[in-house]
Amino acid sequence: MTTIRLDAPGLLAHAEELADLLLDTVHGGASVGFLAPLDRAEALAWWRERAAEAAAGQRAVWAALDGHRVVGSVALAFPDKPNSRHRAELVKLMVHRDARGRGLGRALLTTAERAAAAGGVTLLHLDTETGSPAEHLYRTAGWTRAGVIPDYAADPAGTLRPTTLYYRRLAAG
Repeated sequence: MTTIRLDAPGLLAHAEELADLLLDTVHGGASVGFLAPLDRAEALAWWRERAAEAAAGQRAVWAALDGHRVVGSVALAFPDKPNSRHRAELVKLMVHRDARGRGLGRALLTTAERAAAAGGVTLLHLDTETGSPAEHLYRTAGWTRAGVIPDYAADPAGTLRPTTLYYRRLAAG
Protein backbone atom coordinates (compact mmCIF):
# COMPACT_ATOMS: atom_id res chain seq x y z
CA MET A 1 0.00 0.00 0.00
CA THR A 2 1.33 3.44 -0.98
CA THR A 3 0.00 6.84 0.06
CA ILE A 4 0.61 9.79 -2.25
CA ARG A 5 -0.33 13.45 -2.15
CA LEU A 6 -2.37 14.45 -5.17
CA ASP A 7 -1.79 17.89 -6.65
CA ALA A 8 -4.30 19.28 -9.17
CA PRO A 9 -3.00 17.21 -12.13
CA GLY A 10 -2.86 14.15 -9.86
CA LEU A 11 -6.47 14.63 -8.81
CA LEU A 12 -7.51 14.80 -12.44
CA ALA A 13 -5.40 11.75 -13.31
CA HIS A 14 -6.96 9.71 -10.46
CA ALA A 15 -10.48 11.16 -10.69
CA GLU A 16 -11.99 7.92 -12.02
CA GLU A 17 -10.60 5.82 -9.14
CA LEU A 18 -11.51 8.49 -6.58
CA ALA A 19 -15.05 8.51 -7.97
CA ASP A 20 -15.19 4.72 -7.50
CA LEU A 21 -14.08 5.17 -3.90
CA LEU A 22 -16.72 7.83 -3.27
CA LEU A 23 -19.41 5.63 -4.82
CA ASP A 24 -18.39 2.68 -2.64
CA THR A 25 -18.37 4.87 0.47
CA VAL A 26 -21.81 6.36 -0.15
CA HIS A 27 -23.36 3.07 -1.25
CA GLY A 28 -21.90 1.51 1.91
CA GLY A 29 -23.95 3.96 3.99
CA ALA A 30 -21.30 6.45 5.10
CA SER A 31 -22.42 10.04 5.49
CA VAL A 32 -19.87 12.02 3.48
CA GLY A 33 -22.16 14.66 2.02
CA PHE A 34 -24.00 12.73 -0.68
CA LEU A 35 -27.35 10.97 -0.97
CA ALA A 36 -27.82 7.50 -2.46
CA PRO A 37 -27.98 6.47 -5.11
CA LEU A 38 -24.99 8.58 -6.10
CA ASP A 39 -24.54 8.87 -9.84
CA ARG A 40 -21.07 8.08 -11.18
CA ALA A 41 -21.01 11.26 -13.26
CA GLU A 42 -21.77 13.32 -10.13
CA ALA A 43 -19.00 11.59 -8.16
CA LEU A 44 -16.52 12.13 -10.99
CA ALA A 45 -17.51 15.80 -11.37
CA TRP A 46 -17.14 16.36 -7.62
CA TRP A 47 -13.56 15.06 -7.63
CA ARG A 48 -12.63 16.99 -10.76
CA GLU A 49 -13.87 20.19 -9.08
CA ARG A 50 -11.47 19.56 -6.20
CA ALA A 51 -8.52 20.02 -8.57
CA ALA A 52 -9.09 23.79 -8.68
CA GLU A 53 -9.10 23.87 -4.87
CA ALA A 54 -5.84 21.92 -4.77
CA ALA A 55 -4.27 24.25 -7.33
CA ALA A 56 -5.32 27.27 -5.22
CA GLY A 57 -3.87 25.78 -2.03
CA GLN A 58 -7.33 25.45 -0.45
CA ARG A 59 -7.25 21.66 -0.28
CA ALA A 60 -4.61 18.98 0.17
CA VAL A 61 -5.60 15.45 -0.84
CA TRP A 62 -3.89 12.10 -0.26
CA ALA A 63 -4.79 8.81 -1.88
CA ALA A 64 -3.91 5.32 -0.71
CA LEU A 65 -3.07 3.07 -3.62
CA ASP A 66 -3.12 -0.70 -3.74
CA GLY A 67 -1.18 -1.10 -6.95
CA HIS A 68 -2.88 1.39 -9.26
CA ARG A 69 -6.26 1.22 -7.48
CA VAL A 70 -7.30 4.00 -5.08
CA VAL A 71 -8.57 2.31 -1.92
CA GLY A 72 -8.60 5.30 0.43
CA SER A 73 -8.37 9.06 0.63
CA VAL A 74 -8.22 11.92 3.08
CA ALA A 75 -8.09 15.68 2.62
CA LEU A 76 -7.44 18.87 4.50
CA ALA A 77 -9.51 21.95 3.68
CA PHE A 78 -7.78 25.22 4.49
CA PRO A 79 -9.73 28.37 5.41
CA ASP A 80 -9.17 31.53 3.40
CA LYS A 81 -9.54 34.01 6.27
CA PRO A 82 -6.37 35.59 7.72
CA ASN A 83 -7.40 34.79 11.30
CA SER A 84 -7.89 31.08 10.52
CA ARG A 85 -4.67 30.09 8.83
CA HIS A 86 -3.51 28.12 11.88
CA ARG A 87 -6.25 25.52 11.39
CA ALA A 88 -7.64 23.12 8.83
CA GLU A 89 -10.63 20.82 8.51
CA LEU A 90 -10.06 17.12 8.01
CA VAL A 91 -12.51 16.01 5.32
CA LYS A 92 -13.44 12.97 3.26
CA LEU A 93 -11.51 10.28 5.10
CA MET A 94 -12.70 7.27 3.10
CA VAL A 95 -11.57 3.66 2.90
CA HIS A 96 -13.03 1.27 0.33
CA ARG A 97 -15.14 -1.41 2.03
CA ASP A 98 -12.92 -4.24 0.79
CA ALA A 99 -9.79 -2.53 2.19
CA ARG A 100 -11.09 -1.93 5.72
CA GLY A 101 -9.74 -3.55 8.84
CA ARG A 102 -6.08 -3.19 7.85
CA GLY A 103 -5.28 0.13 9.56
CA LEU A 104 -5.60 2.19 6.40
CA GLY A 105 -7.95 4.76 7.98
CA ARG A 106 -5.49 5.37 10.80
CA ALA A 107 -2.58 5.58 8.35
CA LEU A 108 -4.40 8.18 6.25
CA LEU A 109 -5.34 10.13 9.37
CA THR A 110 -1.72 10.12 10.53
CA THR A 111 -0.53 11.25 7.10
CA ALA A 112 -2.87 14.24 7.14
CA GLU A 113 -1.98 15.14 10.73
CA ARG A 114 1.77 15.04 10.05
CA ALA A 115 1.45 17.08 6.86
CA ALA A 116 -0.71 19.65 8.64
CA ALA A 117 1.82 20.02 11.46
CA ALA A 118 4.71 20.27 8.99
CA GLY A 119 2.80 23.08 7.24
CA GLY A 120 2.37 25.05 10.45
CA VAL A 121 -1.21 24.03 11.20
CA THR A 122 -1.75 23.78 14.95
CA LEU A 123 -5.44 22.87 15.07
CA LEU A 124 -7.48 20.35 13.10
CA HIS A 125 -11.23 19.87 13.31
CA LEU A 126 -13.80 17.59 11.74
CA ASP A 127 -17.35 16.40 11.99
CA THR A 128 -18.55 12.83 11.66
CA GLU A 129 -21.89 11.08 11.96
CA THR A 130 -22.56 10.33 15.61
CA GLY A 131 -22.32 6.62 16.27
CA SER A 132 -20.43 5.87 13.05
CA PRO A 133 -17.38 3.60 13.00
CA ALA A 134 -15.27 6.69 12.29
CA GLU A 135 -15.92 7.97 15.81
CA HIS A 136 -13.93 5.09 17.28
CA LEU A 137 -11.01 5.90 14.99
CA TYR A 138 -10.91 9.56 15.99
CA ARG A 139 -11.25 8.88 19.71
CA THR A 140 -8.51 6.25 19.74
CA ALA A 141 -6.25 8.50 17.63
CA GLY A 142 -6.33 11.20 20.31
CA TRP A 143 -8.97 13.54 18.94
CA THR A 144 -11.13 15.43 21.46
CA ARG A 145 -14.91 15.34 21.25
CA ALA A 146 -16.28 18.89 21.29
CA GLY A 147 -20.01 18.14 21.14
CA VAL A 148 -22.96 16.86 19.16
CA ILE A 149 -25.28 18.75 16.81
CA PRO A 150 -28.68 17.04 16.29
CA ASP A 151 -30.12 16.55 12.80
CA TYR A 152 -26.96 17.97 11.23
CA ALA A 153 -26.94 16.13 7.91
CA ALA A 154 -28.86 13.49 6.02
CA ASP A 155 -27.25 10.08 5.68
CA PRO A 156 -27.18 8.51 2.19
CA ALA A 157 -30.74 7.23 2.71
CA GLY A 158 -31.94 10.78 3.46
CA THR A 159 -32.49 10.38 7.22
CA LEU A 160 -31.30 13.30 9.34
CA ARG A 161 -28.54 12.25 11.72
CA PRO A 162 -26.58 13.99 14.46
CA THR A 163 -22.93 14.83 13.96
CA THR A 164 -20.13 14.84 16.50
CA LEU A 165 -17.49 17.54 16.31
CA TYR A 166 -13.88 16.67 17.08
CA TYR A 167 -10.65 18.63 17.23
CA ARG A 168 -6.96 17.87 17.60
CA ARG A 169 -4.18 20.23 18.65
CA LEU A 170 -0.91 19.72 16.80
CA ALA A 171 2.63 20.78 17.49
CA ALA A 172 3.71 22.76 14.43
CA GLY A 173 6.94 21.85 12.84
